[in-house]
Amino acid sequence: MSYNDSNNKDDCLQKCNDLKLNDLIEKIPSEDRLENMSEILKALSDPLRLKIIYLLKNGELCVCHINSTLNKPQSTISHHLTLLKKAKILKSRKNGKWNYYTLYNDKIIDLIEEIMK
Repeated sequence: MSYNDSNNKDDCLQKCNDLKLNDLIEKIPSEDRLENMSEILKALSDPLRLKIIYLLKNGELCVCHINSTLNKPQSTISHHLTLLKKAKILKSRKNGKWNYYTLYNDKIIDLIEEIMK
């Protein structure tokens, strides 16, 4: 390492101390919270799942309506609904043999659109 490299490293380390990086690190959410955030973002990262979310924007739908509207196999829709429910983006209720789905948070579409601006 040359003299200049050593000085640059020392300058950088001094700037790190000046920035109080430990204070910044303490503001990072917990690992559990970051994992939860990651799962939600993964669940939102699929076009079909986004279509499902948009379908539910105006209220509850039966899984049969979601299947017929999106014209996809029932197993495919069920897989995506399960992922969205696991990420707490959707909630469901059973009535007879049918499951009905709603958005867990009605503002989710507004939040997605705000992020995309």
